[in-house]
Amino acid sequence: MLIKKYQWKKKEVDQTISLQLAKELNVSKVISEILVARGIHNFDSAQNYFRPNETQFQDGFLMKGMHLSVERLDKAISNNQNVLVYGDYDVDGTCSVAMMVRFLKHLKAKVLYYQPHRETEGYGISLKSVEWSKENKIDLVIALDCGIKDFLAAEAYKNENIDLIICDHHNPSEKIPNAFSILNPKQNDCTYPFKELCGCAVGLKLIQSYVHKFDLKLDFSPYFQLAAVASAADVVPLINENRLITYLGLLEINKNPIEPFALLFSKLNKLNEINLGDLIFKIAPRINAAGRLDTALLAAKYLISDSQKPDQGLDKIETINEERIKLDELITHQALNDLEEQPKNRFTNLVFSNSWHKGVVGIVASRIIETYYKPTIVLCGQGDIITGSARSVKGFDLYGILENLKHYFVRFGGHKYAAGLSLKKENLESFKQDFENEVGKYIQEQDLIPEINIDSELSLDQLFEGTNNQSRSKIYRILKQMEPFGIGNPKPVFLFKRLHLESPVRIVGEKHLKFIFSDSKKENKIDGIWFSNVSFLKILKDQETMDVVGTIDENYFRGNRTMQLIIKDIRVN
Repeated sequence: MLIKKYQWKKKEVDQTISLQLAKELNVSKVISEILVARGIHNFDSAQNYFRPNETQFQDGFLMKGMHLSVERLDKAISNNQNVLVYGDYDVDGTCSVAMMVRFLKHLKAKVLYYQPHRETEGYGISLKSVEWSKENKIDLVIALDCGIKDFLAAEAYKNENIDLIICDHHNPSEKIPNAFSILNPKQNDCTYPFKELCGCAVGLKLIQSYVHKFDLKLDFSPYFQLAAVASAADVVPLINENRLITYLGLLEINKNPIEPFALLFSKLNKLNEINLGDLIFKIAPRINAAGRLDTALLAAKYLISDSQKPDQGLDKIETINEERIKLDELITHQALNDLEEQPKNRFTNLVFSNSWHKGVVGIVASRIIETYYKPTIVLCGQGDIITGSARSVKGFDLYGILENLKHYFVRFGGHKYAAGLSLKKENLESFKQDFENEVGKYIQEQDLIPEINIDSELSLDQLFEGTNNQSRSKIYRILKQMEPFGIGNPKPVFLFKRLHLESPVRIVGEKHLKFIFSDSKKENKIDGIWFSNVSFLKILKDQETMDVVGTIDENYFRGNRTMQLIIKDIRVN
């Protein structure tokens, strides 16, 4: 395993604002610094941050195309027309389909749903779906989490007199499809104030706007839950409406989960409170696995159903997910071996095999970056056209680089940090070199060294202030209220200087390191765990003190709840 260096960067904040906020909120300077770094500068913004509620949602009719979309949807429902809900095959698209189908069924609409097969149809609105819609006498198609670059499909639907509403969040081109209406806050002339919604959240805005227009009574709980999972899985920044959706969704999942989620967590024996990590690492991979290795319709059907019958698909989804994990591990191992043979002075990683499964190359690209921290593309395919996924490192706009190389692509789309692409196999070598050259023009040396952004320096004295049993201190109680954490609202990272080792570092679970730290006075002690870093054991075993960077979490053991450090990096003298 390659051992990486990290840049430690302390977040700089305006100290005058920080001190004023600490006074207004009656919190420590440590907490006020964290809040100011997140753009919270006064009591009102802090209240919105700590007390999210539905009144904070933006008016959906500010989004370009919303009036038209709501009117067309109402016409379909009022006239008993056939509506097709079309969604991408990933988590965002699958949750979008389940959410919209649930809503339309609630309104007693005539609704069918369709998701393309990853292998035979690929990403976006497929031309095959146009024929299917024609055969099934569809009047209106609502496409979710895709469509903004599907010009041919939009024209084909128009030629068949089938109206198309696109609900997407991917970056549009200068030209947009000839659809009946388009909902995408990233359109240049869209005045919607928040641009970072996932596809499912754009669909949620359509539902909210429809409900508001016709003054309907609706329990939004199922829709918040599905949109929260989609937002978590699509790694959108957890700010503004995204944080609100995720907060409300988690609230509902813990209070009144839809049956598919309740059944899943029951089978996983999940007893503690469901958190964002559970959405990302337990729900999302299972939904994703269906679309990656089989058909996303399996997961959509499961999420739409509120039946507890065993045939609703969870066992099948579990089996597919186990297969996905094995493929992920195998292909990652092969890809890393391939990169071992490539020059180490490259700015990029690019690997290809005709034997790899298209459904896991995105996961593999992310795994590669954990080892070789560079913009990465993983490609596969046996025919003339090969496909794959691109992933970037923090702060580097990979989408812009690929835009400069779009003459290579048969298809291409994505975001700043992630993209999907396909190209002719005969162009692979020249594309690989041009990708390397193009990245080399813009990437900086520091972009290739992963950063750890430190929110504040903290001592064990400060951490344990306000508690006698060393479980939940005042600081930790406030940190819990800042959840859910994610991109845009990261879990606060603290620097602890000169922690003392109370006992030798030991290995747990084969590759993790376990610590017991104390302060210089030996008055406060805390456990720490450093995951997947057993290779550092020799360096650490003779050390008495060290600087530690990490986050604060809780450990549950035999009914006891104690704080512990989740270590991100360690420096020794």
